[in-house]
Amino acid sequence: MSRRERRTAAGKSRHAGTSSGAKTPAALCEAGFAHMRAGRPLDAQSCCQQALAIAPDHAGSLHLMGLLSLAANQYDHAVEWTSRAIRCDPQPLYLTSLGTALLAQSRFDEALQVFDKAVQLKPDDAELWTNLGGALIKAGSPSDAILTFRQALKLNPRHWDAAYRSGLLLLELKHYEEAIRHFELCEELQPNQPPVRRAHAAALHEMAVSLHKLRRFEEAVAFGRQACALDPANANACDTIAACLLSLCRDEEALPWLERAIELDPNHLLALNSKAIALRQFRRFDEAIATYHRMRPLAPDSFAIDRGIEHIHLLTGNFEAGWARREAQWKARVRPGYCRHFDEPIWLGEEPIEGKTLLIYADEGLGDTIHFARYVPMVATRGTHIILVVDDPLHPLLSALPGVSQCLPKSSPRHTLPAFDMYSPICTLPLAFPRSFDAIPSATPYLSPPEQSRVQAWEDRLGSHDKLRIGLVWSGDPAHNNDHNRSIPLRMFSDLLDTNATFVSLNKNPAPSDTAALQETGIVDLTSHLTDFAETAALVSCLDLVITVDTSVAHLAGALARPTWILLPYTPDYRWLLDRDDSPWYPTAKLFRQNESRDYTSVLKRVRNELKMRIAAFRAEAPDR
Repeated sequence: MSRRERRTAAGKSRHAGTSSGAKTPAALCEAGFAHMRAGRPLDAQSCCQQALAIAPDHAGSLHLMGLLSLAANQYDHAVEWTSRAIRCDPQPLYLTSLGTALLAQSRFDEALQVFDKAVQLKPDDAELWTNLGGALIKAGSPSDAILTFRQALKLNPRHWDAAYRSGLLLLELKHYEEAIRHFELCEELQPNQPPVRRAHAAALHEMAVSLHKLRRFEEAVAFGRQACALDPANANACDTIAACLLSLCRDEEALPWLERAIELDPNHLLALNSKAIALRQFRRFDEAIATYHRMRPLAPDSFAIDRGIEHIHLLTGNFEAGWARREAQWKARVRPGYCRHFDEPIWLGEEPIEGKTLLIYADEGLGDTIHFARYVPMVATRGTHIILVVDDPLHPLLSALPGVSQCLPKSSPRHTLPAFDMYSPICTLPLAFPRSFDAIPSATPYLSPPEQSRVQAWEDRLGSHDKLRIGLVWSGDPAHNNDHNRSIPLRMFSDLLDTNATFVSLNKNPAPSDTAALQETGIVDLTSHLTDFAETAALVSCLDLVITVDTSVAHLAGALARPTWILLPYTPDYRWLLDRDDSPWYPTAKLFRQNESRDYTSVLKRVRNELKMRIAAFRAEAPDR
């Protein structure tokens, strides 16, 4: 057969449905649908025109013209044709087409009315409920859309599209567990669909992120692993797994996940930052600094990079480099989120301030403020009038700090602050003085003694002093980014608590897991009276020894020159330096460090052995009391 003969035969085939024997409106409409399905819209349109010439109100042909207009993105025509079809025969299928055309024109309210009418006509049709849900999404009503998808799944529990769309909405609304159940159904109905697997992985990952925020790290790791199994290219999931493992002090396991995240996304800042932190924990400081430098082109103004490098320098005793980096940070910009913004110029120790008023603002944590407060009287010797602004719990304690003209709580409104010439974040005060290791101002106490009336009140509460009194802090603020390394479960102190001493809790707001354990011990718990740090200082003054993890109480006891034993992780905060049992910042402190095993069991064993000697010495002196 020649090419011309084949074309002739094809033409006869296409028009077979419109031969004289089939020229009823219904037959023409059916032929038109066949042409449309075969990708021949002009032939389909020709059939419709013939049908409508015979019967102008033939609903099927009117609807087909609407579908052809929809396919051609001629939405006005689609609305017109489908509306005519509905006037002739208001069936749900035609309403669905009209609603689709209206949605395409962003006529959401009209579309919702049309889809709702379709559902009313056939309320047991899961597909119609799903269409209504899709319209509600477009109209910006996701919660209502979920309800319609739920109804669709009630009618047809295996409706894939309703399950998938529900999952996406639930994921967006942060209802991760429900989203996961819907994606699992989708996987069961149509396995290995890439969009479903990605969305399912995203839901699992978000579930992991939520559990991480709730500090349910083991569960978070499990969900993260499932996300990676479904979507192996998900760098964020790898990073989340690593973050959870770091929070569980399982740094060795975390590092490969971070490497994988960075391999998938070399510009993944969170993974790079976590890798630098993990390397620091391993004391692989050169590699950690190199990782921070790798981050620099990706985030030129990143505070985390500067802070990370600065702290490594300070931790390793390179004070001049560490303080110089801190100075450079502040000269380049005020660190966002760390200090209230003031219009007055910042003072970093360079300009003369004699006769001026300087506002010193507590820009970091409570322990940091107590630690850097030693510099405030030193600044005052330069002839400046000092206004000190601190967190409210520190206000009563630091109001009596030598050299302070006025101390205000942070809760004071900005407009009530007195006039001042310059301001300094308290963490920058070391920049105004010699910066070498040997120049650390170590004289203690530098805080004023607690009021005698407060001390006496605590003596009365504590009662007889026939045993060594030991203040105990086993955990810090759970929100602290390194709390997982510094806090110790109270149950681990059981052998210590068996010694012949009176243990007094200095631990405000212990974790729920420790609250029950606290009630089972003989620890004296009067923390309801610790309303501020002035009260804590008075209590500490009544104790013979403070044993504490790295919290604000460690700084308070050290600043008061009280005997203080501080329990430290293998790689501690920069203030405690490395591989020494004393502190140049606090001469009355003794440091008990984890070894490379990073386990507190051996730390507490050493503390117990030394404590037994301290108790024996106290008992030997008891007759003289």
